[in-house]
Amino acid sequence: MKQKEEENFLNEPDDSLTTGTGLPENAFRELAADEEYKPVMHPARDQKEVTPYSVITGLVMAIIFSAAAAYLGLKVGQVFEAAIPIAIIAVGLSNALGKKNALGQNVIIQSIGSCSGVIVAGAIFTLPALYILQGTYPDIMVKFYQIFLSSLLGGILGILFFIPFRKYFVKDMHGKYPFPEATATTQVLISGEQAAASGGGQAKTLVIASLIGGVYDYIVATFGWWAETITSTASGWGTAIAEKTKLVLSCNTGAALLGLGYIIGLKYAFVIFAGSIFVWWVIIPLMGTYGAPEIAALQPAEIFGSYARMIGIGGIAMAGVIGIVKSWGIIMQAFGLAARELGGKAPKVKEMRWQLDISMKHIVFFIAIALVAVFLFFWFGVIHNFGQAVVAWIVVAIIAFLFTTVAANAIAIVGSNPVSGMTLMTLIIASAIFVGIGMKGTSGIVASMVIGGVVCTALSMAGGFVTDLKIGYWLGSTPKKQESWKFLGTLVSAATVGGVILVLNKVYGFTGPDALVAPQANAMAKVIEPLMMGGDTPWILYLAGAVLALILNWLGVPALAFCLGMFIPLHLNTPLLVGGAVAYFVSNSSKNKQLNDLRRDRGTLIASGLIAGGALFGVFAAITRFCGFNYENPIPFETTQILGCVAYILIIAYLIWDSTRAKLPTPGNK
Repeated sequence: MKQKEEENFLNEPDDSLTTGTGLPENAFRELAADEEYKPVMHPARDQKEVTPYSVITGLVMAIIFSAAAAYLGLKVGQVFEAAIPIAIIAVGLSNALGKKNALGQNVIIQSIGSCSGVIVAGAIFTLPALYILQGTYPDIMVKFYQIFLSSLLGGILGILFFIPFRKYFVKDMHGKYPFPEATATTQVLISGEQAAASGGGQAKTLVIASLIGGVYDYIVATFGWWAETITSTASGWGTAIAEKTKLVLSCNTGAALLGLGYIIGLKYAFVIFAGSIFVWWVIIPLMGTYGAPEIAALQPAEIFGSYARMIGIGGIAMAGVIGIVKSWGIIMQAFGLAARELGGKAPKVKEMRWQLDISMKHIVFFIAIALVAVFLFFWFGVIHNFGQAVVAWIVVAIIAFLFTTVAANAIAIVGSNPVSGMTLMTLIIASAIFVGIGMKGTSGIVASMVIGGVVCTALSMAGGFVTDLKIGYWLGSTPKKQESWKFLGTLVSAATVGGVILVLNKVYGFTGPDALVAPQANAMAKVIEPLMMGGDTPWILYLAGAVLALILNWLGVPALAFCLGMFIPLHLNTPLLVGGAVAYFVSNSSKNKQLNDLRRDRGTLIASGLIAGGALFGVFAAITRFCGFNYENPIPFETTQILGCVAYILIIAYLIWDSTRAKLPTPGNK
C-alpha cells in the first residue's frame, strides 16, 4: 500500500504539489476511504528544509522569544504563544532576503523557535513558586541547574513521549480535529510563500484580516475604548440576578478568540461551552445557594476559582486516563514496532520522506537515557535520598506519559493547553505521595515544585509539538527533521529561561511591593504550601470531576472538551461558540455545496488572520504596558459595555461579510 501510495505521488506533476498553489481543498476535512491527502511540498521528493539559515534563524528566534516571553509573562502576567509571531517574522525575513521556495526552511524556523513559548510556560508556571515561598521559608534554596535541568529534561520527555503518537494525531485523525493554532500558523506560512511566488490574493486577504484583528485587539487591550469582556453584571438587573442566584453570562470581545471559535467549529465549540454553562449555571448557583455560608458569601468568579474549577481539573485528569485506555492499541503498536526494531525483525518498508519519523528503536533508546537522566537529577540534584528519588521518578514518568495525549488533544481541539490544571493535579498527587513516604516540609516543597516543573514543561512541549507536526503534515515537511532539531531548540530555550528567571529574581524579586506578578506560580505556591505544611485538599471535588468524565464518556460526549470548558473561564469559552456559529452559518449560507466550501475556506483564512493579528499585537500590547504606558480611559464602564457589544457585532459582521465574498470560478477564470 505504501509503495503504491509513493508511486502515485511520484507520478504527480510538480505543479500540483509545489508551493504557491495554496493548501489542498481536503486539508481541513475528513478524507474518504480511498482518498489521499497531498501536501503543498512534494511528499516523496527531497525539500530544502534544514540549512544553516533555517537553524541559526530558528535558534535566534528561540533565544529572543524565550527571554521576551519569560520577561513579559512574569512582569505583566501575560504569556503569549510564540508560534504565530515567529512564523510571521520567518515569512517576512525570507521575502526580504529574496529566498525562493523557502517554505520548508520557514517550517524549521518556526519549529525550532516555538520551543521558546512552551519551555517558558513550563518554567514560569511552577519554578518561581520556590522564590515566592523562600520569603516564608528561608532554608529553601534555588539553583540555576535545577531550573535549567527541569526545563530541559521536561522538554525532552515531552518530545520523546509524543513522537509515537504523531501519525495518530496528525495523519489518522486528519479532518477530525480542528487544530486552530496550527491552522492559523499554516495559513501564515503558505500565504507568505504564495505572496513571494505570485503576489496571490490569499496573502492579501490574510494580511488585511491580521491587521484588522491585531489593531482591534490592541486598542481594546491598551486603551479600553470598549469593554474587553461584556458581562450581564454590567446592568442593574444582571447584578441583582448574580447576587441572588449567582447566575452570570460573559463574553470576551477579542477578535483572536472569535477566529479561534470559527476554526474549532460549532461541534466542539458547543461541547466546550456546555461545560462552561454546566459550571456557571448549575454548579456555581447550587454552591452559592445551598453551600456553606462562607461559600454563599462569595462572588460567582470566586466560587469558580476556589471550588467549581477543581471539578474541571479532576475531569481533565480522568479524561487523560480515558484517552490512554482508548489509545492503548496505538501505544502497544508503537511498543511492538520498537520491540521488532530492537530485535531486528521490523519489516523493511521504505517510508516516504513526508512520513519519516525518528525510528522507534532510537526513540526507546533516547527515552531510556532521558529517564535515567531525570532519576540522577532527582537523586543528586534535588532529593538526595535514593528511595524517595525512585518514587519521584516513577511519578514523573507515569504522569508525564499519561497526560501527553491530554495536552495534545486539548491543543488539537481548542488550541489551549490546560497545562496549569494538569500541573496542579500533578503537584497534588505528588505531594500526597511524598507526604506518605515521609518527605514533607521545605524539602518536600522543593521536590514537588521541581517535579512539577518537569511535568509542566513535558506537557507544554507535547501540546506545542503536535502543532508543529500538524503544520509540517499539511505543508509536506519531514517529521524526522522537525523532531531532531526540536531538541536543540529545547536546549537553547531552557538555558535562556533559566538565566532570565535568575536575573529577574535578583532585579525585581517575586515578593514585596514591586515584585513580579507571576500569577500562575503564586497559585502553585498557595496549593503546595498547605499540602506540605499541613492543610485541607478538595479531594471530593477532584473525585466529582473524575466521575463526571466517566459519565460523559459513557454518554458519548467528548469528555476532555467538556471538562476543558469547566476549567477555562466562561468569558473565554463564549466567543468560541459565537465563532463556531459563524462558521456554521457561512458553511450553509448557500444552496450550492461548492460555493459553501469556498466560503468556509475563505472564512478559515480570515479567522487565521484574526488569530495571527491578535497574537502579534498582543505582544505589542504587553510591551506597551510594561513600558509604563497607562491610559486613563474617561469613558464610563456602562458605556464601554455598550461599545463592546457594538464593536463585537462589527467584527462578527466583517468575518461573515468577507467570508461570503468567495465566488465560484467562472468558465473562463479557473
